[in-house]
Parts: sequence; structure tokens; C-alpha cells
Amino acid sequence: MIPRLASFCTRRRWLVVVLWIAAFIGISFASGAAGDGYSQEFELNGADSQTAQDLIKDRFPGRTGDTGEIVFKAEAGIDDAAAQSTLTELFAAAALVDDVAEVRSPFAEGGERQIARGGQIGFAEIQFESEFQGIPESSIEELRSLAEDANEDGLQVELGGQVFQSPPELGSAELIGLAAAAIILLLAFGSVLAMAVPIVTALVGVGVGLSAVGLLAHVVSVPEFSTQLGAMIGIGVGIDYALFIVTRYRDGLRNGLDPTTASVNALNTSGRAVIFAGTTVVISLLGMLLIDLEFVQGIGMSAALVVVITMLASITLLPAILGFAGHKIDFLSLPWAKKVQPADHVTIWDRWSSVVQRRPLPIALAGLVVLVLLAVPMFSLRLGSSDEGNMPTTQTIRRGYDLKAEGFGPGGSATLVLVTELPDGSTASDLEPVVEAVRETDGVAFVSDPIPNSDGDTALIQVVPASSLQDAETTELLTRLREDVLPAATAGTGLAVHVGGVTALFEDLATQLADQLPIFIGTVLVLSFLLLMVVFRSVVVPLKAVVMNLLSIGAAYGVIVAVFQWGWGKDLVGIGKTGPVEAFLPIMMFAILFGLSMDYEVFLLSRIKEEYDRSGDNSKAVADGLRHTARVITAAALIMVCVFGSFMFGDERAVKMFGMGLAVAVLIDATIVRVILVPATMELLGKANWWMPKWLRWLPEVHVDGNDVTVEAELAEIVAADSGDPDDDHQSDRDPVGVS
Repeated sequence: MIPRLASFCTRRRWLVVVLWIAAFIGISFASGAAGDGYSQEFELNGADSQTAQDLIKDRFPGRTGDTGEIVFKAEAGIDDAAAQSTLTELFAAAALVDDVAEVRSPFAEGGERQIARGGQIGFAEIQFESEFQGIPESSIEELRSLAEDANEDGLQVELGGQVFQSPPELGSAELIGLAAAAIILLLAFGSVLAMAVPIVTALVGVGVGLSAVGLLAHVVSVPEFSTQLGAMIGIGVGIDYALFIVTRYRDGLRNGLDPTTASVNALNTSGRAVIFAGTTVVISLLGMLLIDLEFVQGIGMSAALVVVITMLASITLLPAILGFAGHKIDFLSLPWAKKVQPADHVTIWDRWSSVVQRRPLPIALAGLVVLVLLAVPMFSLRLGSSDEGNMPTTQTIRRGYDLKAEGFGPGGSATLVLVTELPDGSTASDLEPVVEAVRETDGVAFVSDPIPNSDGDTALIQVVPASSLQDAETTELLTRLREDVLPAATAGTGLAVHVGGVTALFEDLATQLADQLPIFIGTVLVLSFLLLMVVFRSVVVPLKAVVMNLLSIGAAYGVIVAVFQWGWGKDLVGIGKTGPVEAFLPIMMFAILFGLSMDYEVFLLSRIKEEYDRSGDNSKAVADGLRHTARVITAAALIMVCVFGSFMFGDERAVKMFGMGLAVAVLIDATIVRVILVPATMELLGKANWWMPKWLRWLPEVHVDGNDVTVEAELAEIVAADSGDPDDDHQSDRDPVGVS
């Protein structure tokens, strides 16, 4: 099938290119016409915070939508007539904006809690009718404009809350990553055209993939930052997959094959590895469907969709482009690229293979020690969520956060909401013992009086912690309230007080994800092990691959904890302050990194197995496999590192974490693991690498390398049939081929 697909795409290149252009235009148009369907909301079934949120939505109709804040600081004090007049006009204008249900002014009755001690800083609450995704963008922009216009001498006005966060923008980070990838490809291939082919293929695949994700967002819950994540992964794997295929194509031309045969051969070897590697990435990403959270499932599906489409571009669009390039693939070669190395030329990888084979044990131990040391911080991992204090000061929500922290303390933006139903015959005043107990609890800065709903059957209490949302002290306070303070204060009253609010919601999210993480990791490991066992006809090779991938991912986790949680080098990364690791990051990083790690594992081991099947000599197979793949794997890894690392230049703390984690993991995987641990351990194990129990030999054979007799015969048949095809205008094109 693969040879026939490659032959068809090479010969019918115009048709294939037109179909991809049509897909790009059609899906992009459909996505744009459908509008923005990305979600900022998620539900935690069974969580205490979700119960509190459901009660608020059901019993407090005026609070069903999302909320925002107008935060202000009047140098002369809020009693200043000019400042109060400006603010009153602002609140009145904001209340008239479309989708705004109410603006709760600090100057109204009961608004005293919204004014900080000192009388300079305060805030007004904006209650929207809709949840985040339903609020018109025009309304958000109008409120931003009103707040900006209200700023004057002696009065600073900012906006606070998630609804006013600037959406992530695609562009700058991706351009930095693409520029770095272009330089690496140019150095690797030594040709401008050969450099451009993988980039064009990846961009088309990612463009179609992201548009498809935009459509998917209308069907399932997909977070807005999924576009950045999809672009990050898609560009990385797209360029890498095309790099491996183009490298094999150029090798074929150098060995005397005509362009069509070289293209078919490249797809039949490296293309098969691309399909298998892409499949492992997709399986790993779809493993996120095991997590019982819609938005996590949406992230997994959207990322998997981008990878699938990018992989399809690599095995269809790429051979079509190679069909146009023919022998001209080395067009605009750099001067050094024209130098042809003799067949017996000894490369650095030949020398390294010799070193590893002479001293495999100490080299393996050294690599293992490095990985373990890097992974040590992982055992201090604390899951949670960051707050607006990590956003750049160019955003109004960061400036609003700073104002609230100045006036109300660091917990001003981490309010906990206590909600309870009132039994028949009870009133909100019966909650006074609860208020007093909470007020006396360590770590509490402010407690509001009970606020009843219109029916008088439910009441809520607002609690402001003394610490910020991302501080460990806030998590400890939440635990004390739920496990000690509230049960003791409500004993014998029949009251069931639930703790909600954004802070509690994120803490419950971290707990649920931590509980489900072992099931997710175990399932992905088992599926990957079985897949690798079928492909490599070995139990040892997949077991070793799984263990080493776990080590490299653990090392990446350790680096993330050291930088973002401990603060090592945080200023270099542009982090506002230290805090917990985003709750959903370990699951997402594992899904992505395990899949990407398998990429390099497959490309290296498939070449080693190809050589082993040919010679039966394990040492020779390891040396030859490393020599043939180390250079291209290193180039591919550098591209991945640059693409992922470029996302550390963004503003989002979570995106910075992803960028650093993925970049570090790929760098570790392509150096310590692939170049040191894999060859050293395979040398130590010898023929035991390929051990397969007799009772498992019934498993089907899946050939990643495309070297079995059946496929070779099929390839020869196809090439023979196509040799006279009038569409193949490269058969007699025998321009000199540059060698990089």
C-alpha cells in the first residue's frame, strides 16, 4: 500500500497539491465561518467546588454568568469628589454594555468590603449574563475602552478577571521556531530547496490541522490555548517527519535511483517509520480520553488531530513536492555541501560507536546518573494553578491584580466562596457561628457577612485568604476549612457548607488529575509496549524503550519543578514569581513527550533492526544504525528544541512550561538517551535485545522498515509499471546530486 501511495502522489503531483490547497482553503473558510468555539470553562463532576458552583448558578440567578472587575486606585482617596464622579459614571456606562447584567459598585449599600483599608483602592464587580465563551468580544472591547478612558491624573483604572485576559496570539513564537528550524535544515541539507520542502509541508499540515481544530471546538470542549499547543506540536513533528523522508530520498538519488523510485523507496522505509511514529504520538495523546474531564479530552483530541493531518501531509503532499523537485532537490546548494565524502570516510558517529562498544557499562551508568539527578526535583512536584500575578505588566489584568494585592493583600484575587442550603426555618443569621469560626482561622484575611439569595433558602459567604491563589498556604487553608473548621462549626446544625470559587476549583482539579494520572500513564505504557513488541519482535527492546522514555520525561518534570516551582533561573525565563506546576501539565506533557520520544526510538531502532536482520550481528547493527541515524536524529531534535523553546518567549506561564518541558525532554532524549543509553545498553545486552518468547511468536508481523520480501517485490513491480509513465518527467533528468 505504501509504495503504491508514494508512486501515485509522485506521479499525480498536481492533483495531490491541488487537493491539499483545496483542503486548506475549504477547512479554513469553514472554521472562520463557524466562529470561535473555544471554551474557558470546565466541570469537575463530584467535586465540592463544583457542587458549590452549581448551587450558585441554581439559587443565585444573578450570578449565573462569569464575573469581571473594575479595579481602581484614587491617590486622593475614593472620597475625592472628582474621582468618585468619574468612577460612578464609569460604573453606569459599564452597566449599559451588552451582556452585562449588573455592576456592583463599592459606593452602593453593602459595598464596603470592596474598599481596601486606607481608602485609596477598591473594585466594582461586573456580573455578566453569559459564561466566558458566550460574552460578545465587542462587549469586552467596549469595557476595555471605558476603563482606559477613565484613567486620569490621580486615578488609575484597570480590569481584572479571566474574561479580560488577552487571547493567545499565534505568530511571534512560531516565527522564531521556524527561523531556527530553517537554519538547522539549511546546515543539515546544505541546500535552500531541500531546506524549504520540510517547512512547507509542515506549515500546510499545521494550517489545515489548526483550522480543523477550530471546527472540533464546536463539537467538544477545547481550551483556547489548544491552538498554541497544536501549532507547537504540529510544526515540530511535521518538520521532523519530512526531514527523515527527504533525507532518505536524497540518499536514494545519491545511490543512483531515479526520482520516482527514490521517492517510493523513501516512503517505503522512512515513511513507514513516520506512520508508526505518528501513530504512537496519536495513541499517547488520545490516552487523555481516559481522563474524566472534558477539557482535557478536548486538548488530547485537538493535538492528535493536528498530528494526524501533519502526518498525512508528510506521506502524501511531501512525495508530490519531491516529484516536482526531482534531481533539483539540492538546488541552491551551499559551497561545502558539494563536497562528496569518500565511502570509507569515518564520521564522528563512527568514532562514538567505537567508544560506546569498548566501554558500554560506565557510559550507560553515567547517562543514568545524569537522568536521575535531573529527575530528583520531580519528587517535590506541587500541582495547582498560577494567578494573574504571572502575567506581563502590559496586560490590564496584571495591573489590576497588583492593585488588589496592594490594597487587599495577595489573597484579594483568590476569594473562596462558602455556599450552603438553609434548612426550613433557618435564616442567613444562623451562619454567624460559621463566619466567626472561619474568621478566627489562621490564613484568613477577610470574611463577609452571609449573603442570602432572594428566596432565602441558600446563602454564601466570601472568604479572602491572606495568601495568593498559587501559594501553598492557600491550599493548606482550603484543606483546614473543609476537613476541620467547617465540620466543627456546622456539627448538629444540618448545614452542609461547600467551598467554591476559582481557587477551590483549581485545587479540586489538581486532586482529580493526580488521582487519574496513574491509570492514564499505565494504559499508555501498556499500549506502547505492545505496539513496539509487535513491530520489533522483541520483549526486551520495548521494555527498555518504555523505561528510558520514562526516565527522560521524569528529567523534564524535574527541570520544570526546579525552574517554575523552586525559581532556579526564573528571571531568565521571564517568570513573575514561583508557584505550583499547572495541574494539567503532567498529563499533557506525558502524552506528548512519550509519543515524541517514541519517534526517535522508532527511527533509531528500525534502522538497527534493519541492519540486524541483514547481518545478524548485534554490535555491527547498533554501530551502523547509530551511524546512519544519529546525524539526522540530532538535526531533528535541534529543530524540535528550537520550535518548543521558542514558546518560552510567550506571555502565558502555562505555555512557557510546555515549551521548556518539551524542549528539555527532546534534548535529553536525543542526546543522553538515544546517543548514550540506547547504544550502550544494546551493546551490553547483545542478542538478548531480540529475545521473543515462543508463546508470543503468533503475534502478527508489522514491518516499519519496509524491507520484507513481499514489499520489495511490490516496489519493484510498481516502479517497473511506472517507468514509462508520461507524467514522470524526471526519468531522464540526471543533474549532479549534491551531498551534504
